[in-house]
Amino acid sequence: MDESENMGVSGAADHTYPGDPFDIKTSAVAIIDAEGLIAYWSRGAQDLLGYPADDVVQRPARLLWPGRVPTAMVSRLRRIDRAGDAVIAVRHRAGHTVRLAVRVCPLLAAGGSRDWLVLACDVADRHRHEWYEAVVQGLLEQSPIGVAALDTRLRYRWVNRALAGVEGHPVDTTSVGDAAGEAVPETSPVVTRHARQTLISGQSQVTIEHVSPRRGPPRSRLRSFFPLRDGTGRTLGICYAALDVTAQDPSRERLLLLNTASEHIGTTLDLDRTVQELAEVVVPRIADFVAIDLLDVVQTEQGPPAASVLRPAVLRHSAHLSIQENQPRMLAGIGEAVQYPSGSPQQLCLATGKAVRQSVGPSTPWLADTPLRWTGTDGFDAHTHLVVPLRARGITMGVVTLLRWKNPDAFTEDDQLLVEDVVARAAVCVDNARRFAREHQAALTLQTSLLPSALPPLSAVEVAYRYLPADTDSGVGGDWFDVIPLSGARVALVVGDVIGHGLHAAASMGRLRAAVQTLADLDLSPDELLAHVDDLVVRLSEEAEASDEGPPAVGATCVYVVYDPVSGTMSVARAGHPSPAIAHLDEPVEFPDIPTGPLLGIGGLPFESVEMPVEEGSVIALYTDGLISASDQDVDVGLERLCFTLAHPDRPLEEICDTMVRILLPDRPRDDVAFLVARTHILSRDRVASWEVPVDPSAVHKVRDDVSHQLSLWGLEEASFTTELIVSELVTNAIRHACGPIGLRLIHERVLICEVSDGGSTSPHLRRARTTDEGGRGLFLVAQLAQRWGTRYTDSGKTIWTEQPLPGQTSQPPRSSPSLPPVPPAP
Repeated sequence: MDESENMGVSGAADHTYPGDPFDIKTSAVAIIDAEGLIAYWSRGAQDLLGYPADDVVQRPARLLWPGRVPTAMVSRLRRIDRAGDAVIAVRHRAGHTVRLAVRVCPLLAAGGSRDWLVLACDVADRHRHEWYEAVVQGLLEQSPIGVAALDTRLRYRWVNRALAGVEGHPVDTTSVGDAAGEAVPETSPVVTRHARQTLISGQSQVTIEHVSPRRGPPRSRLRSFFPLRDGTGRTLGICYAALDVTAQDPSRERLLLLNTASEHIGTTLDLDRTVQELAEVVVPRIADFVAIDLLDVVQTEQGPPAASVLRPAVLRHSAHLSIQENQPRMLAGIGEAVQYPSGSPQQLCLATGKAVRQSVGPSTPWLADTPLRWTGTDGFDAHTHLVVPLRARGITMGVVTLLRWKNPDAFTEDDQLLVEDVVARAAVCVDNARRFAREHQAALTLQTSLLPSALPPLSAVEVAYRYLPADTDSGVGGDWFDVIPLSGARVALVVGDVIGHGLHAAASMGRLRAAVQTLADLDLSPDELLAHVDDLVVRLSEEAEASDEGPPAVGATCVYVVYDPVSGTMSVARAGHPSPAIAHLDEPVEFPDIPTGPLLGIGGLPFESVEMPVEEGSVIALYTDGLISASDQDVDVGLERLCFTLAHPDRPLEEICDTMVRILLPDRPRDDVAFLVARTHILSRDRVASWEVPVDPSAVHKVRDDVSHQLSLWGLEEASFTTELIVSELVTNAIRHACGPIGLRLIHERVLICEVSDGGSTSPHLRRARTTDEGGRGLFLVAQLAQRWGTRYTDSGKTIWTEQPLPGQTSQPPRSSPSLPPVPPAP
């Protein structure tokens, strides 16, 4: 009879751990001396065979072996040199035979005599223990379940080899123990957390974890944690088992893939990045290779056609990804047009808007017509082709081509449904990126069209500038700059920033720039100009709040600088804007202390101007806050870097601008940036002539002679007649209608400037003179002779100025001259 049958029904049903059947504390123990007499008989032996100790001690052991020659049994014991196991039949006191598993160990005494220690148990108990040992060994060493034992300090004390494959880290099972516990890897944070909870609560835990490794598909792991206790109930540590269940639930894996696609695709509104994210999700989870081709019109401003494409479409290669680098060989690079022959699945997919799944090979019709295309995949034994349309909101934007060669399984219908779902989610993100790109381009076009396309030639300053729009994620901002020629050879430098991004910010920027230009022509001081602009921004905010369109409020910052090359001074006011930087030739870069006015749009608060001298050759830098706060750097750090870039202001301005961009800005700034650098020049004294005019009509004749003489010194004799008429009319008006003191100044710049100053506060106006009027035609005559003219007010009165082109120059129409009335008819 098979020994395993001796386990009996009760043994099979008993699920408790039997323990070691030869444990000396629980098994039957007997000692047989060298003469074959029983010297010791334990209580366990009495329970197993029914003989009390008094009946067997000091009696021959052969009495317990029925049917055997006693001397043969004694001789067998005497041949045992070391511990050995055997199965023997022993007579029970009740008369029946009991099969026992025995372990006999020789005991050596003094003098060379030998006794035997006999441990015995029921054969069924031994077989139960052997089965439990086999089950435990199989579970720990042969099962795919990873098992580890942790001590109370949550260090590995024992692991099996399966755990290395499940958890993804190597574990040397031979080195784990009390002495080598620190040599094995530390537990992961997830394992540590659950093991600690089990250690504290004493309760078992079962968890399922979904892991997305850097390489390869996502994995699912089942873990079980339970405490390890000794016989007294003391906790020795924690045991945890881990099993990879990734392949056990395909539907769950598909859901995980779709979830990964939702999280990974569309993280930005950049079209190129979005299609690349789609490729990264598909390879290697679904396919060994993917190529994404977009319609040419998707990447242009007009967008794709609304109807299905019924003609051969122009596709441009947008992204590809393979499990083998640089393979297969691509026939078109990124951004290049790719041609698919007629009858190819790509053309069929574009025409029908449906996916195409087919086997591929040299005999495939559409590949046979283009051998070069098949050559690119022949070395990989590509066997299956799946082409899916990239469609969203009823329009087809391109095709996605997938290949398999390393994966031996052909694309199935389930694979096609999964790919279609992933591509459909990606198509919405691609369409969003396309729409955003068009809107961003429209806003950028609007903004750049509102910025100055070219700066006017100036004698007062030499100017360079940069405008860098923000990245596509942040949207177009409202930064602007301007250089405005003023009367008296002066120039206004302006930099501003409208709060917010998008079309509304760009449109608001255009309105503010136009307002600043208009107010600059009035020759207002910087503080007065910002006050008027502030009123405009307040009105814009009120209009926005009253309408349903646009943002609820408008706000902006601005710095306005007026530089005078005759006096070598500049006047500055700012509204919530960073202070200008002045790079001196012989001194460190200076940030002048200019009062910070309120943001434009606050309303009701004053602005303050500061006037300061500026040496010739210095560089004035105006900028928006995006320049000094880019890359999340501290503003103080940005200012230090700005000082570094402005060092050595004698360098070319374009070189200074390039240095500022390289040092202060990242590759993709999150906010748009505008900055303006201007090198100052001082008009030499021999280019300026001035006179004090007595308040006497007879002084007009002398003034005309002085002007004629000065023009001769400048070599401008051709302009003498016109200039004398202008000076005569302006000085006569000042003597008749204003009050002293009266001054005259001529400036020889790019144009000839004539200025007459007086102490009056009233400005002359053009009017239509009637035929019966004796006067009223003088200012009209001045307006006809001068290229530009105007009035500016000062603290002591006003100045009427005119500009004339130099001899040999073509007279340009005035940029902001008032409309002139027609010449009155002769009487």
